[in-house]
Amino acid sequence: MEYKKEHITIFVIMITEVLGFSLILPFLPYYVENFGASPLTYGLILASFSFLQLISSPIMGKLSDHYGRRPMLFFSQLSTLISFIILGLSNSLWMVFLSRIVDGLLGSNMTLAQAYISDISTKKNRSRAFGLVGVAFGIGFLIGPAIGGTLARIDYSIPSFIAAGFSFITIITTYFFLPETVKKKKDIRFDFKKAFHINEFRKYFHNKKISSKLYQFFSYTLTHSIYVTAFAYFANLKFGFRENDVGFLLTYIGLLSIILRGVLLGKLIDYFGEFKLRYAGVICIFSGMIMLSFLDNVVLFYITMTLFAAGSGLAMPLLAGEISRQVDEDEQGAISGIRSSLRSMSQIIGPLIGNAMINFFYPGSLGIAAGIVIFIALFLMIKEDFLTNINHSF
Repeated sequence: MEYKKEHITIFVIMITEVLGFSLILPFLPYYVENFGASPLTYGLILASFSFLQLISSPIMGKLSDHYGRRPMLFFSQLSTLISFIILGLSNSLWMVFLSRIVDGLLGSNMTLAQAYISDISTKKNRSRAFGLVGVAFGIGFLIGPAIGGTLARIDYSIPSFIAAGFSFITIITTYFFLPETVKKKKDIRFDFKKAFHINEFRKYFHNKKISSKLYQFFSYTLTHSIYVTAFAYFANLKFGFRENDVGFLLTYIGLLSIILRGVLLGKLIDYFGEFKLRYAGVICIFSGMIMLSFLDNVVLFYITMTLFAAGSGLAMPLLAGEISRQVDEDEQGAISGIRSSLRSMSQIIGPLIGNAMINFFYPGSLGIAAGIVIFIALFLMIKEDFLTNINHSF
């Protein structure tokens, strides 16, 4: 497809948004530790952000249908800018909480950016246009964590204010270069059931053909959230990792993900097929989590991270693609909303589970918790394929 200048503009905006967030990710656990926060408290900070995002995103999306993408995106970016400034000025734990609450409640930047992409893309090219989101995340995470982790060793406020600077760039870019796409205002009546996909949840989770795959998808996203939000504490307790170490490790994971998803995945699918790769992805994650439960060697730790990154790079797109194929074309939006909601719920629950394991038990218990959850996905896959083979036999 041929990209318009608006596609390039929104792509730049998304990269700067991801850069801002990825800058603060490596040091946030250590930052709150300075204020006496436990790992569980850190988990609550992350969960509060995700919970507010789950509520605010559909509301902000609906408001943008009426008032326009541009003003709501501008407002959302402004709240993110304020949240990073609050984070940079924080001298107590409540200010860190406040910064995440402000961003979670009002900063629905990526939701609005995706709505804008939908507006400027034809139905035929919409899927490819949405691929820009994945590329933006990949580029942002390839650069942001290493810079943020390194600068945080000097002063925690530096990456926070740089993140605020990136948010300011997105505001300027939106104001000067992003034209409005909503020409006809829509009614802003808010339907709770539609906004939070209540009817779709009932429909698809009562559908035996697809419900098992949705449970598998939730098991994967929950495993990912449990581990990613707590591994910095694990690495610190076991190997003395600090902000810069975590930053470079996140960069390494981002690089592996880009190589696997952007370069190798298509070739691997052609050679092995999606069925085998889906199993390979989940087994890689499960193996990495089990190893994590018992290791005390930093080399083995990097191996577990590699297994996790490789498994994630395979499992996520293949599970999402398999779910998508189970529904008709006119249901793609609905099933996409279900996947998004499941991911959001996992980002609320996961930080609480992962950081509670670190808080109350030994570090390796993080791997046990994540391993049990991903094993559920593996069990459901085996059960589903076993029943399918039996039905085909008869």
